Amino acid sequence: MADATTPATPAKSTGPRHLTGIVTRDKNAKTRRVEVTRSVRHPKYGKYVKQRTICYVHDEKNESHLGDTVEIVESRPLSRTKRWNLVRIVTKAPSRTLSNLEGAVAGSDAAAPAAPAAK
Repeated sequence: MADATTPATPAKSTGPRHLTGIVTRDKNAKTRRVEVTRSVRHPKYGKYVKQRTICYVHDEKNESHLGDTVEIVESRPLSRTKRWNLVRIVTKAPSRTLSNLEGAVAGSDAAAPAAPAAK
């Protein structure tokens, strides 16, 4: 049983929201696209369904990259779409080669250096 001094239910916290997500686009300067996933119970069937929210995040130092897990915090509107600031990088993505990055053509030899022509 709860004491008389502590409430039985925790009070709702006020202030900005903190979320954790994965960077899905890092091509713009100082802007990252972060995907936040959550599980929601379907109202009729009861199955848990994954839903996602796309947040555009301000990254002042350009320190996060594609695939990183980051913590973001809600802020005032910084542009038409940006409403979040980067707090910290939770985990870095493993380093990638040029051929594995977004936009690379499958089967291309972009990662292998071209051999000089022999005379």
